[in-house]
Amino acid sequence: MSTAIFSLTSPLHSEKKESPSEEAFIKAIEAQTGEDFVFQDDFRYFGSYDRNLIYIRTGGTEGLFKSLSLNGHITLLTSGQSNSLAASMEILSYLRQNGQSGEIIHGTAEQIADMLRNPATVTEDGKTAFVNQLAPTNLGGARLGVIGKPSDWLISSNVDYDKAKRLLNVELVDIPIGELVAEIKAYHVELRSFEGSEAIYEALKKIVARYGLGGLTLRCFDLLDSVHNTGCLALARLNAEGIPSSCEGDVPALLSMLWLQKTRNCPGFQCNLSRIDGDELLFAHCTVPLQMTRSYSYTTHFESGIGTAIKGEMQMGKVEIFKISPDLEHYVSIPGTIIRNESKADLCRTQIVVNAPGAASYFLRAPLANHHIISYL
Repeated sequence: MSTAIFSLTSPLHSEKKESPSEEAFIKAIEAQTGEDFVFQDDFRYFGSYDRNLIYIRTGGTEGLFKSLSLNGHITLLTSGQSNSLAASMEILSYLRQNGQSGEIIHGTAEQIADMLRNPATVTEDGKTAFVNQLAPTNLGGARLGVIGKPSDWLISSNVDYDKAKRLLNVELVDIPIGELVAEIKAYHVELRSFEGSEAIYEALKKIVARYGLGGLTLRCFDLLDSVHNTGCLALARLNAEGIPSSCEGDVPALLSMLWLQKTRNCPGFQCNLSRIDGDELLFAHCTVPLQMTRSYSYTTHFESGIGTAIKGEMQMGKVEIFKISPDLEHYVSIPGTIIRNESKADLCRTQIVVNAPGAASYFLRAPLANHHIISYL
């Protein structure tokens, strides 16, 4: 039995400079299987081995995967760090949208070795348990700004603007990222500093007023090069002020946050699922609505190590894990309980563990793309 590891790594994650073959995570799986894996860089050989695994080493690799145009059943190997699982969920959602089968393998080295020895049949169980039809909902005619288009890695998160208007009564408005950058630079502050983070917030407020926005999503990673800062603080403040604001140009996440605000009067925490341990789900992101925290501190953005990110401590309690599908025809609603905060160096800054019985199958088999929204019940 030959097992080949094809890996994808984003250049944004500088901590992943070592070869996959040298990673303790991979070595542990090899030890559990008793195999020496083949490490293959050339995707032209994908499918040539008995087992062909694509190791999604980091977030931001979804666009790289899409460019490969691979055929057949796709098995995505994930670790519990560097947004590996989150990226795999976006990829799996993309595959399913395009009629292609796939699965995510995630867990401890022992669990992953067992999955490789005893491959499970991919089922729809996770979808039918938590995913429901979304009825047309009037979200009040809100104008929502899409500042800079969705990030390149959101390969399964495209939304039809006309459909959003028809089914949800919202207007999506494209706004060039250059317009925001010009507003930020007009403040003439040291852009790499905390003052620079404040300037991003003030500039976004001007954009909100100019376009009459009731919410926005920001292609925030573009700010890393243009102003050497991030939008984490700005989005946290806007959400605290009742202006739903999502990261990375994620329109379904923004619509989900607005839906929670309009129908339940709840703010929402947009986050990545980073690790699964049985029924315990670890979610993380570098921003969070400030009113959802019991305390918070400032640190740097995870992937880039710059800017001003929010490390929030959240209250324990009952929550809902929610997401409207990109096609606006379904939504997922999973009940859970925040049982602790975490502080791991290899993940985004605000980190919570949610106990959600039975939810793992949904995330590993039928996720509605990557980001999900968590709100208190």
